[in-house]
Amino acid sequence: MLRKRSKNVSSVAVKPYAACPAKSFTAADGRIRLGRSVESHCQIVGEVAKELIRRFPLKGIFPQGAAYLAATHDIGKVSPTFFNKIMRACLLERIANINPDLEREWGGHAGVSQATAKAMGAPEYVPEILGQHHGFSPNLAGKRADAEVFGGTLWQKEREKLAKTLSESLDEDWPKIESVAQARLLAGLTSVADWIGSGHHFEDPEAPWKEKITQALDDAGFVPVSYQQNLSFEQVFGFAPRLAQSTLIEQASRPGVYVFEAPMGLGKTEAALYVAYQMLANGQASGIYFALPTQLTSNKIFERFQSFLASVLADDCHHRSLLLHANAWLFDTELGEEGRPGGAWFTQSKRGLLAPFAVGTIDQALMAAMNVKHGFVRAFGLAGKVVILDEIHTYDAYTSTLLDALVSLLRELHCTVIILSATLNQERRQDLLKRSVTSIGYPLITASNNDENIAHEVSVPAGKNSRVEIVIKPDEAAAIEHVLLCAEQGQQVLWIENTVKDAQKRYLDIAARAADLGVACGLLHSRFTANDRQQIEDKWVSLFGKSGWQDRQKQGRILVGTQVLEQSLDIDADFMVSRFAPTDMLLQRLGRLWRHSEAPRCSKAKPQAWVLAPALDAAIEAPETQFGASAYVYSPYVLCRSLEVWQDMKHVDLPKDIRSLIDRTYVSRTEQNASMSRWLRELEEGNRYRKGLNALRQLARIGLSEGGNTLPESKAQTRYSESESYEVLLLKAMTRNRAGDTATLTLLNGEQLELPLQRHKLTKPEWRQRTAVLMRQIVNVPQGDKPNALSMETLKSFGLGHCFYLGNPEWPEDESLLRVALVDASDRLQGVEHNDVHDKYALEYRDDLGYRVIKNREK
Repeated sequence: MLRKRSKNVSSVAVKPYAACPAKSFTAADGRIRLGRSVESHCQIVGEVAKELIRRFPLKGIFPQGAAYLAATHDIGKVSPTFFNKIMRACLLERIANINPDLEREWGGHAGVSQATAKAMGAPEYVPEILGQHHGFSPNLAGKRADAEVFGGTLWQKEREKLAKTLSESLDEDWPKIESVAQARLLAGLTSVADWIGSGHHFEDPEAPWKEKITQALDDAGFVPVSYQQNLSFEQVFGFAPRLAQSTLIEQASRPGVYVFEAPMGLGKTEAALYVAYQMLANGQASGIYFALPTQLTSNKIFERFQSFLASVLADDCHHRSLLLHANAWLFDTELGEEGRPGGAWFTQSKRGLLAPFAVGTIDQALMAAMNVKHGFVRAFGLAGKVVILDEIHTYDAYTSTLLDALVSLLRELHCTVIILSATLNQERRQDLLKRSVTSIGYPLITASNNDENIAHEVSVPAGKNSRVEIVIKPDEAAAIEHVLLCAEQGQQVLWIENTVKDAQKRYLDIAARAADLGVACGLLHSRFTANDRQQIEDKWVSLFGKSGWQDRQKQGRILVGTQVLEQSLDIDADFMVSRFAPTDMLLQRLGRLWRHSEAPRCSKAKPQAWVLAPALDAAIEAPETQFGASAYVYSPYVLCRSLEVWQDMKHVDLPKDIRSLIDRTYVSRTEQNASMSRWLRELEEGNRYRKGLNALRQLARIGLSEGGNTLPESKAQTRYSESESYEVLLLKAMTRNRAGDTATLTLLNGEQLELPLQRHKLTKPEWRQRTAVLMRQIVNVPQGDKPNALSMETLKSFGLGHCFYLGNPEWPEDESLLRVALVDASDRLQGVEHNDVHDKYALEYRDDLGYRVIKNREK
């Protein structure tokens, strides 16, 4: 069948490139009409790219010819199958015997662009960049540019004529690309220029377009930023810098990689931000991306980041208000095709990478180095920026491999990378820097600018030591009684578990009893909707932070949580219980105990932490039994090595003991004990339940490989553990009106939201507003806990395709991250048709417990 159509392709008259449409658009009356020609659209995208380059703060980062490269992205639309695709959408006359659906076999018109450029002898990397401009690698299966399915030699000649016309128009030729990093940068430029050039400014083919380039870039948020000059550290933050902060500022004077190891509470964040300010003010950086381990910590750090921006931006800075509000870049900018509601790039986590300033998760940054859909757009967004990687410690081998690759990529993209950690071992520091390091000092600054192959290590004074009493307990029963007693006395207590499920269980154990005692009890983890999470954060992080000091002694409180409580939050407890965890995690948690010496405290409080841990000998023999769920979150070998260090500990002096505790835990050694030797071997080689270090590193390398298949975001794990990659939209109800043209979604708070099934029924700002509301009803969950998928047709039948990205039909491997579930009156989750939402477990959602998996489903 395909062969028959192929013969017809070569026998039909060729369409001149000037007569080939690139777009269709929906007019005000709802009818689909012909949009711009391929030539016009390509010229627009080339000029958009030119203006993006002109506005980029760092000069010389893009090679000559980058704009022409972007312009040629769609030359593959000069092909019979794509021509018929547009004509069919507009109900116009098509070329006979040409099936436009065949395009799916080779990934659409982008594959034809790639084959065309290759046939024209384009420089290395150029054909692949054109082929990937929709985010994924097309499957050409050996097809050449003159293949009959692409129109044969006559259509190829038309594509070549178009490429020549664009070259003359832009006065450029294809660039010579020096490296993979530069290729990723140009691929990102090409995609973003295409998105902007496909926006509403350029839809009407009859309207002039050249004068709209400036406005389109302004509306997309690419507006130059200006700064106040010569501000001192004290002018920015309101206090003089400590010696450690001053030392980092002095060392980090040029783009490079800088590691700042220092205890919790020493002001690493302010030091990094001031370095960033100096880079920005001196024209050595294009912006800041502040990457944190979790969404919760990134939300809280944004408030500090916002205050910093308010101090350093010039008073007359354009878009000052846009840059100072977390959601403004998402909802007040118009990024064109992929950046609209329903597009792949309409999420705050991804759009922030293109903003001059953003706080986000490290996962988004890691994907800049991965062969994942639109990974190169992330690389483009990070280029030239100061990238602050906070709370970097001993990630697993998988994430560490990605992280090492990211740091190397950022160096090549002219970035300044500042790595902040309280607990980094020497081996990891060396891997990140790709430079030899020897110092065992602590605190320590290691500096390696991009022009040198050596690292400069500078020790700085540690400051005052504080002593924390450590009590090892075998189980939680005694700890629950003690926590309730402490809180009844008026103490502020943290209880940190290693899994969401255990945190939920502990909260249920404690909350009712706490209420009877007049003690407040809360739960904080990552599996709440954004609305509920913000309310919990605002309340509890404030109560345990400086802003809650005036209320601190009014009532005893217990806050139960997961690892989100150990990272980047300025919270201060009087007493703490922690489930046992690797040494670096325990030290992070202890940093939340008696954090501020001047905080008001209950008279009976003392700096003490109870650590729930099994006996060492039993743990070594059966770690999965003794450590429970923790042995699936962390390596059993690392847990046993950590327990060796902590089992007899009565107190720890911070920060004095940090370096020795880390080194004693992680130093390589030959194991004499048979069981420990087995756990070490399983750590390296894996077992039937988990992958070993070698396999994880190999998996990560596959994700980094440019030659393999592009990964959809649902498959692009950045952490090989409880990777929270699926988005679950939680609603009370979903209905359609009698006419079948409008869906009504009932939110968890009872409010109703109407979504017309036709996009043109609402304006772009109205769609953005509705999408913003729905995005706050989302919970991120791990793969095994996600509800069953709904078909794309079902999701579209409720208008959700206008708000969320549902996958690319031309890319078979792609899938939506979105799942939808209804919460019934008993808090259980149901399917849209009131059916089971999970094949094995019951699911529920409560505003105090969050998203919960119940393993023993009641039938």
